[in-house]
Order: sequence, then structure tokens, then C-alpha cells
Amino acid sequence: MFRRTFWFTAGAAAGVWATTKVNRKLRQLTPESLAAQAADKAIETGHKLKDFALDVREGMVRREAELGGALGLEAPVDPDLPVQRYYAVEAGAEPAARPNTYRTLPYTSNNRNEDH
Repeated sequence: MFRRTFWFTAGAAAGVWATTKVNRKLRQLTPESLAAQAADKAIETGHKLKDFALDVREGMVRREAELGGALGLEAPVDPDLPVQRYYAVEAGAEPAARPNTYRTLPYTSNNRNEDH
């Protein structure tokens, strides 16, 4: 009698356990649950990419500082010196008539309908 009761109870417990497992797996495979899992993975991946980009940027800044120190680019700038400006003009052209104006390059149109 006790043997039958034991096996009956063991079978009932195994059935409840299996039913619970199957229901839990079915809930995980619903479209809403799959969408939520995909969204969570996407957010996690985005955080990992952001961390990677920040690490790369930090490494770039560190390397630029090393190179700047090696090349002497971090020397203090004398405030009395004028700022050097670079003009986008043709080489060998005469300087601008007014000091703080920028020259433009000669205009050449590629419009073939101008001649007609």
C-alpha cells in the first residue's frame, strides 16, 4: 500500500513539474515575449557598443597626448604672436586689398547651356 502511494505521489509530482516547465517555455515563446527578449538584447548590444566607442575614444585621446608630447605640440603658445590663417586661394596670387577679407577662387561654370 505504501509503495503504491509513493509511486502515485512521485508520478503526480513529476507531472506537475513537467507541466510547469512546459507552460513556462510556452510563455517564453509567445510573440510578445520574443519581442521583449529581442528588445532587451538590442539594448544590451547598444550599451556594449557605446562602451566600446568610449574605450576607443579614450585610447585615441591618450595616444594623441603621447604623440603631442613626443613631437612637442603641447608647448605653450605665446599670446603676443598673431594667429596664422590659411587662405583657400591660388598659389602666387597677390594679397587681399583689405586685411580681414577672404579672396574667392575664379568662378568657372560647368553649365554647357550658358553659351546658347
